Amino acid sequence: MDDKIKKNIMNIDNNLMKQFGSNLNKDVNLSNYSWFNLGGNAEYFFKAKDKNQLKFFLDEAKKKDLDTLILGAGSNTLFRDRGVKGAVIKLGKDFNFIKVVEKNILEVGAATLDRKVADYAKNNNLKGFEFLSCIPGSIGGAIIMNSGCYDRDISNILLSIKVLNKTNLKEIEIKKEKIDFYYRGTNISNNFIILSAKFEGTKGLKEEIEKTQIDFIKRKKLSQPSQIKTCGSTFKNISKDKKAWRLIKDSGCEGFKEGDATISQKHCNFFVNNGNAKSSDIENLINKVQKRVFEKTGVSLELEIKIIGEKK
Repeated sequence: MDDKIKKNIMNIDNNLMKQFGSNLNKDVNLSNYSWFNLGGNAEYFFKAKDKNQLKFFLDEAKKKDLDTLILGAGSNTLFRDRGVKGAVIKLGKDFNFIKVVEKNILEVGAATLDRKVADYAKNNNLKGFEFLSCIPGSIGGAIIMNSGCYDRDISNILLSIKVLNKTNLKEIEIKKEKIDFYYRGTNISNNFIILSAKFEGTKGLKEEIEKTQIDFIKRKKLSQPSQIKTCGSTFKNISKDKKAWRLIKDSGCEGFKEGDATISQKHCNFFVNNGNAKSSDIENLINKVQKRVFEKTGVSLELEIKIIGEKK
């Protein structure tokens, strides 16, 4: 590497570290931030304690031509072995909140875990949120993915989102009607960072809400593996009647493995790090299953998990 380039990189490092202190770290291993427990290092890892600090960091990153990526709970993210260039940003405690703002309406910070929202709603006698007890991850990611289960998804209860535009650092409120929702996705721009959202439920009895919530959790435990290193459903379902797991099973992929990466015996749309896998093992297994399913059925499986990072 040219000495001048090295010097510029060192200057960027020193300046950023001075400005953000312990909230900014260099060469942070991302395996601790993914449910697969895999991944290389982030060039920079920044934990934004509040909106002002987030805006300040984004402004500095832009000046230094540094790419930025927002990370939620890591429940559907596979980081590649070579890691991520630029800065991975995690939203801190000021983005983790729930409050009642009007009758039947909750405002929720983007970093709040989905299951916490389900419990809070239950304790405030609000129904409609029960399915969130089965959704891993945080509210920001759930909105981006239009997460759901058992014939419910986030768009059913969402009223609006508050976002930060990464380009001009302006905050904008976007009504639900202005967002296009589709199966496991939305048209929300990658240039927007979700800060918070408002949701509306309906009044109900706590005992009945809890009963529904427990029923959902039981159904999930019966059909899906737990206590393993996985990011949940690897592929999106094709339709209500054409499930990804069924295509994988019928194509004879159940025994497939790559290194220490395997397919769950309980649910074959869940890919598993058995402890010593590499990210490349998971990705190779994904490619292998996609290829076989296409050969057998003509269907191209689309990823539900996100694969992020530097390719070889």
